[in-house]
Amino acid sequence: MDKPSPFFSNLKCRECGRLYPKQAIHVCDFDFGPLEAVYDYDAIRPVLTRAAIESRPHTMWRYRELLPIDGEPTVGTQVGFTPLVKADRLARALGIRELYVKNDTVNYPTLSFKDRVVSVALSRARELGFKVVACASTGNLANSVAANAASAGLKSYVLIPADLEQGKVLGSLVYGTNVIGIHGAYDQVNRLCSEIAGKYGWGFVNVNLRPYYAEGSKSMGYEICEQLGWRIPQHTVIPMASGSLLTKIHKAYGEFARLGLVENSPFAVYGAQATGCAPIAHAMKRGTDIVKPVPNPKTIAKSLAIGTPADGYYAIHAMKQTGGSAEDVTDDEVVAGIRLLAECEGIFAETAGGVTVSCAKKLIDAGKIPRDGSAVLCITGHGLKTQEAIAGKCGELRLIKPSLREFEEHVYAKDTAAA
Repeated sequence: MDKPSPFFSNLKCRECGRLYPKQAIHVCDFDFGPLEAVYDYDAIRPVLTRAAIESRPHTMWRYRELLPIDGEPTVGTQVGFTPLVKADRLARALGIRELYVKNDTVNYPTLSFKDRVVSVALSRARELGFKVVACASTGNLANSVAANAASAGLKSYVLIPADLEQGKVLGSLVYGTNVIGIHGAYDQVNRLCSEIAGKYGWGFVNVNLRPYYAEGSKSMGYEICEQLGWRIPQHTVIPMASGSLLTKIHKAYGEFARLGLVENSPFAVYGAQATGCAPIAHAMKRGTDIVKPVPNPKTIAKSLAIGTPADGYYAIHAMKQTGGSAEDVTDDEVVAGIRLLAECEGIFAETAGGVTVSCAKKLIDAGKIPRDGSAVLCITGHGLKTQEAIAGKCGELRLIKPSLREFEEHVYAKDTAAA
């Protein structure tokens, strides 16, 4: 057993504030509120300086004092520190002065931001002695649990809706995990996982290990601040499924300001959802924090299709507190967003990325994000995972014989005439 961390002290209920030991528990016994990690910021402040961070390897673990494990990380030690791309061409297309793309399509090893949360969850699972790990997933989390469990020598099970994209199904099977398809929506999968976790005592990363798992998302926020030259972005657009990523990026900005690593400047966070499953965005637009579940999500953005978002309430309050807002987009707008990001910046995002880009466009057009401002778009997964969404919508292959005459007649002449 690792020596207890001097920085990560307890779990705490987000509702009543009761403290709990650092075990595999995720809800309060008294009010069923979610638990989250508690840190000793006074102990962290003299240790986690800009100089200390900059001296460390370029991974998410350069911020390890703010992540909930006791010892050194043992899973996913190369995860994170993905590029922050200054997206000038996309900025012009969206009509904003300055724009950056936080590009987690190239995260290691499974090309999504879920590698961040899984590296924390499985490192903690090993500290707690788990031999079997598992998850409920809309795809990306399944891929990451499968890959990282394989690298750590842990047995794993991933439970997914049966209708997921084949790229994501294959992207789990290849690692030798146990892939279980469930005939039902994600929320039904998640309920089953809670029952399995209770009966068999497995380490479910987004059930009994959720307080540790969720904190991994903060690393995206820390990296954005550091890569911007140690400042908090004015505006950040974040895709929402459960709403957890938005709440943790919000928390990350606040922690960096509290520790004096960045100036405590005003910022706003914005949530992006697909119209076919937008319970948080719709609640935000109604001016309420009561999130109405979506029993049958219908959207090509399957990675965001969580009809009962666990962190919806907290995401709404983070947006309200910072002066942000939420938006949602249709499937056609999702495809348009994928294509626009690819054509402007050479970044191929999955459907969640199309949601983020097209929601940002709506937010800018509506004046909610000012055109003379600066924004960061969080792109969370690679487009190779969701090719079905854009198949037949990106032009056609042009076939010719291996002849210069064929090229000139069927390609060059036509392209010159079109120009």
